[in-house]
Amino acid sequence: MCELFAMSARHPATVRMSLEEFARHGGGSGPHKDGWGIAWDDDGDLRVVKETHPAAASPCVRFIQSNPFATTLALSHIRRATQGAVATRNCQPFVRELGGRWHAFAHNGDLRGSAGELRTRARRFAPVGETDSERAFCALLNRLAPLWGGGQIPPLAVRWRVISRFAARLRALGPANFLYVDGDALFAHADRRTQSDGSVRPPGLWVLSRRCAPEARLATAGLRIDGGAREQRVTLFASVALTAEAWRPLAPGALVAARRGALYRACSSSSA
Repeated sequence: MCELFAMSARHPATVRMSLEEFARHGGGSGPHKDGWGIAWDDDGDLRVVKETHPAAASPCVRFIQSNPFATTLALSHIRRATQGAVATRNCQPFVRELGGRWHAFAHNGDLRGSAGELRTRARRFAPVGETDSERAFCALLNRLAPLWGGGQIPPLAVRWRVISRFAARLRALGPANFLYVDGDALFAHADRRTQSDGSVRPPGLWVLSRRCAPEARLATAGLRIDGGAREQRVTLFASVALTAEAWRPLAPGALVAARRGALYRACSSSSA
């Protein structure tokens, strides 16, 4: 299976991503050798870099590590192909425009239902590649599109309910851990995943939230985030705990929204 990582911060933080450790999982210490991708917010735009090469041996990854970026929002994915060719079109995160904002999505799991089970009447969004993950993303956006027609950001609680119901449908098709960014908030949905012993079980995602004093750094196990000169608030999500800090496993079915580093809500999506 694939591995996910995301960060939401109150103020732009200089990120030497977890790519040092994360890349080792992507073809180094881990089996995920079929591509990688990263997207980060840059003053309302979304920069996206994707490759089919293993992240652990990528000169592009080393360039990003040597030239860290400052952002309030970052999303990364390392791929182990289960559906779709090893091709850039099938690497994540996937990105689309909706409501005048960039939306990005990354999924860890293997959805074995038919494409028809995810379709809606709206067909504005369609996949370019062959992965179950991109089909899921397009289906999610087709459900969310009516909310974004008014020229303003829909209320967070309204978006949460739509995403929650959709996540419950995905879980019926297979492991459905995903991270979704809509230009305002970062949503994380936890399910089950293939663990190091080969079993498929929770946890599917871990979360770490921190308040940081000015100039504080989070720097262990290859992850380094420099918070800058202002008091910082940071929330991180990952498929596995990446540092020695107190990461918390998300329960199966949990849907969490983070905005500007703060957790908005965390509860079972089956209760929505």
